Amino acid sequence: MICAQALCISQLYFFNSHGKVEDMGRSRQRKPQPNRAPIGSVPIEVQEMELATLYGYVAKAERETLNAIEAQALRATVTTVSIIMEELKRKRASLRRLQAMLFGSSSEKMDNVFPSAAPESPAPENATEPDAPVAPEPAGEKADEKPKVKGHGRNPASCYHGAEQIQVPHPELSAGGSCPECPKGKVYPLAEPAVLVRVVGMSPLSAKVVELDRLRCNCCGEVFKAPAPEGMGEEKYDETATSMIAMLRYGAGTPFYRLAKLQAGLGIPLPAGTQWKLALEAAGLLEPAFQELITWAAQGDVIYQDDTTMKVLSRPDLMTRGTKQRKGVYTSGLISKAGENWVALFLTGMNHAGENLAEVLRRRKAELGRPIQMCDAAAANTAGDLDTIVAQCLAHARRRFVDVAEDFPEECFHLLESLREVYRNDAETKGMSPPERLRFHQEHSRPVMERLRAWLQEQFDQKRVEPNSGLGSAITYMLKHWERLTLFLREPAAPLDTNKVEASLKRAILHRKNSLFYKTLTGAHVGDVFMSLIHSAELNKVNPFEYLVALQRYHALVEENPEEWMPWNYADTLAGIGLAG
Repeated sequence: MICAQALCISQLYFFNSHGKVEDMGRSRQRKPQPNRAPIGSVPIEVQEMELATLYGYVAKAERETLNAIEAQALRATVTTVSIIMEELKRKRASLRRLQAMLFGSSSEKMDNVFPSAAPESPAPENATEPDAPVAPEPAGEKADEKPKVKGHGRNPASCYHGAEQIQVPHPELSAGGSCPECPKGKVYPLAEPAVLVRVVGMSPLSAKVVELDRLRCNCCGEVFKAPAPEGMGEEKYDETATSMIAMLRYGAGTPFYRLAKLQAGLGIPLPAGTQWKLALEAAGLLEPAFQELITWAAQGDVIYQDDTTMKVLSRPDLMTRGTKQRKGVYTSGLISKAGENWVALFLTGMNHAGENLAEVLRRRKAELGRPIQMCDAAAANTAGDLDTIVAQCLAHARRRFVDVAEDFPEECFHLLESLREVYRNDAETKGMSPPERLRFHQEHSRPVMERLRAWLQEQFDQKRVEPNSGLGSAITYMLKHWERLTLFLREPAAPLDTNKVEASLKRAILHRKNSLFYKTLTGAHVGDVFMSLIHSAELNKVNPFEYLVALQRYHALVEENPEEWMPWNYADTLAGIGLAG
């Protein structure tokens, strides 16, 4: 949204032949001057300036004339224009690449990159000729019927495990009873009952208003109040209310003010300030579980990492003059697998992903070996004091060829087809143990990757590709990082890419898209706590709403033994102490 807004703003100004900024806004129309040449006849001068110089002008404008909103719009405009100019200077720049940069790219699947599929291959000897008669279709089948895509279609009743389950016995018949249709038969229950699913609408947060009768003695004046219904607590907002607010805010990306507007329209007001107060108090109760998640993540065999930019409005640390401090704020995503358990961490602050990972690994047990660190090739990912086995993302290397596929179709098709075979092999390894997976890749994927590496090197050796071209840059990147890109051929548990952590980071990106920023670093930490607990529960196939409710309801026990209240074992802990979730 910022880029689109910046483009609109950037159209309001141009540099004239004297280097003066002219206003082209639509809100005011100037009368033509008799002694001035028409605007179309005045040559427009394009000035190239350093980005730092332009930001200096912006800072000066901020101090003198602009408010915060105007300054933000102007800074976004300068940044957007600079990005566009740099992109247009690239060799073989294309509108498709520029569009992807500004508005996001579409799917990078092979069928979308090359819609016309592969070049024609020779037909087998027993292939049917084009003019040969075709056998009639089997009865009941349609020629244009497409196979059903996995994951599409109606949800079965088994998917509604969170719904209220109601069993209705037959009002007249029972097992072993006589059949009403024939005199000799007996009826017995079937294994599968008839199932009806009915979905009803309701407010995200509902409320109860209970009126308690009060009676007063006309003699002594004593007031007698009816007792509250059983199960109604003293607090106005219970753990379920706070958990639902957190799920909507940090799980679904719904800002507080949007939920407040929805609740007000449904007749159950819930102000944004109240939502924040509840979330802040709950985050304090959940802090022991969050810290235990960090400890568990440090013990992982494989740790995926990546980060994305984030914005925090109030930064008191930047008000101190004369000190060099990092101004950028980042949200790092870490996905760790320790045995069969998954941990998702979100850490927001001034540190990059590598520095955050180094802090997490300080909690790693000394007797454990080095973990596998899966990341992309950005220097920020290895910036900390790390003792890891680094694997780099094969999807990032593949993406460089996708970007230039339009200009180098044959070469890119060859590489993408080779990597497609590797990913198909990886799909075959699901359910295998790490050693079995390694042997499978060494047998089936190693020959493919070795042929691919020889082909890449041959493009330079035979001078078929200009090193400074888009394709040459993609090949150089892949050859430079080859050892880390192919770690899955040498380490049993090494993954192929960072797709898992990039998918998890969409939570932080959704927050940035819908809410634009955190107000303070404290608010960012509250978001980290809830996002980490919610996504960790989802990765371990646990209901995150019920998990948050349990952590708050039994927060005293969580604080005593947080290791017993992780997503994968909290249900057993509840059962062991005779508590209901």
